[in-house]
Amino acid sequence: MKYRPILLALLLATSLPAAALSLLTEDWPPVSFANDKGQPEGMAVEVVKLLQERLKDTSPIQVQPWARAYNSLLNEKDVMLFTVGRSPERERLMTLLGPILISSTDVFALRQHAAEIRKLSPAAMQKLSTAAYRGSIFETTAHSRGFNVFPTTDPAHSARMLAAGRVKLWVEGNVVVGNVLREQGLPLATVERVATLDRLSLYLAFSPSVPRDTILRWEKALLDIKQDGSFAALHQHWFPQDPVPLQVERLGIQR
Repeated sequence: MKYRPILLALLLATSLPAAALSLLTEDWPPVSFANDKGQPEGMAVEVVKLLQERLKDTSPIQVQPWARAYNSLLNEKDVMLFTVGRSPERERLMTLLGPILISSTDVFALRQHAAEIRKLSPAAMQKLSTAAYRGSIFETTAHSRGFNVFPTTDPAHSARMLAAGRVKLWVEGNVVVGNVLREQGLPLATVERVATLDRLSLYLAFSPSVPRDTILRWEKALLDIKQDGSFAALHQHWFPQDPVPLQVERLGIQR
């Protein structure tokens, strides 16, 4: 009889709802962004809202500058940030769940200079001034490949720098480049890809403090929407030309 209170406490603990998470994203359209009314929108936002419906979770999604949101992920309790590119360093710092989107890290130049730049050796290309979004995995990748990086405040800043001739190259995820150019009033033909540095899987990222059972619930919900076709329909609405990532994997510290 003396063990009954302990058993009851354990049963109650496992039946309680998962801890509420702070849901953070960045302004990176069309993947995620704040609309004219300040409300979160975008492909990844719709994925997370679909998952929230399955989980009966009503936590608000906040759109924040990337550096602030990423710092919260690393240093605050019970945070989920999306979307986050996979890297060995990040797998040591957080739990990644996905992927929800596949991008590539591409190097762009102004169209009129693209043919000439493609002829350069890798070492010569790396010496050219290169814009990349500060704190992003694209900046990290460009640095790791030896590029002469000028950090910018956001992808739009990078596009303006390139269009004005203040830098020769722009490193960015291919899935957002078209949208960035349109928002800046620049024709899509303004730039051309001159190199691809890598392919990048994008994930939901959970801070180290998030309980394992909470992550498992999000994983089950993601598996469900990938199996019932709702994820594929959403993905194809936003990125009709891109392959749909239907696998589900959990990586990192709570693997």
